[in-house]
Amino acid sequence: MRGNLGSGEEEAALSAMASSSDPDKLMSKADKLTKLSFTRWNADWKSATSLYEQAATAYRFRKDNEKAKDAFEKASKGQEMISSPWDAAKHMESAAALAKELGHWNEVSDFYHRASELYRECGRPQPASDALAKGASALEEKSPEEAIKMYDEACSVLEEDGKEHMAFDLYRAAAALYIKMEKYSDAAAFFLRLGSAADKCNAINSQCKAYLSAIIIYLYAHDFQQAQKCYNDCSEVQAFLNSDQNRCATKLLSAYEEGDAEEIKRISQSSAFNHLDHVVIRLARKLPTGDLQAIKKADDGEESLDEDDLT
Repeated sequence: MRGNLGSGEEEAALSAMASSSDPDKLMSKADKLTKLSFTRWNADWKSATSLYEQAATAYRFRKDNEKAKDAFEKASKGQEMISSPWDAAKHMESAAALAKELGHWNEVSDFYHRASELYRECGRPQPASDALAKGASALEEKSPEEAIKMYDEACSVLEEDGKEHMAFDLYRAAAALYIKMEKYSDAAAFFLRLGSAADKCNAINSQCKAYLSAIIIYLYAHDFQQAQKCYNDCSEVQAFLNSDQNRCATKLLSAYEEGDAEEIKRISQSSAFNHLDHVVIRLARKLPTGDLQAIKKADDGEESLDEDDLT
């Protein structure tokens, strides 16, 4: 009969079933099936899991998110007990999404972590990483430190599987969050990590943009020495050395060495920066920051020392 229904009719039928079911009774019956007693020596997880799933659907239809969350969590446990980690992970993600709606932030982290673990049990690194990324995105405002950890883990899952090319957006998201938190060295480090991943994938354009982004972030944070070191290290990579991004960085650092604020502004406003991430463009448009004269004096001092060096 169900095969004769259109998708709209099927959805209506499911809604009718959910609205007519008593989810509390379904949960109670399922709980009894999982408890051992003198008359029940083995838990019937298969039957119980089906009941938990029906209850979860009914609760969600009634917009009782708290009970729906609990039902999905139990349905996940049931799928795990009957050796179906993929379905267990799916239910855990449903519980995590409801925890987000309820503002239960600790549960958001715990549930998405558990979903990720279950996906990895299936040998599926992409959805395992995606689950962590969803958790990170949900937690950016309420718990940025935890969000950063989850972005880091999401990247690591893909790196361990040799799928760095799938992590590019995650590196960028983590770097953007670090910038929002004003942790500029950490943000630059994530762009350098992106550059390294892009190098392995031969994604030269992404690699060069990542390196230039790191240099800009160091300059914005008034750390000229680190920007110079970053530039020198990245220039050892042939792809970056021959790139437009390298030429931009060279001009920018030269203007800093000259203490030429107008030239820095002119370079930072150029179209060469338009293809970087928006968070980096915003920083570039605010350059120069910090004491330019101190940089120039330090640079002049180094040149004087070099002239006197007779060794």
